[in-house]
Amino acid sequence: MTGVLVAVIAAIFAVAAAVALVRLVRGPSILDRAVASDVLLTEVMCLIGAEMVINRHADTLPLMLIIAAVGVFGTVAVARFVARRDQ
Repeated sequence: MTGVLVAVIAAIFAVAAAVALVRLVRGPSILDRAVASDVLLTEVMCLIGAEMVINRHADTLPLMLIIAAVGVFGTVAVARFVARRDQ
């Protein structure tokens, strides 16, 4: 049963990552690319969380916190860049 669950989780996240990568590469504006990169970071965090649940440990929780901080700081940096560019 666990093998089926892992396969379903991997398939769902692979499709979501592929769609986000398409938006990251093609996306017409910098804001589309920023949202796509946030989606990819969120997917990585969800995959790490799913791995923690499946293997019943919390060893990678600090890694999830670092990824979340990088996502927040990156989003703020892009927002400041776009705000300055529009002035």
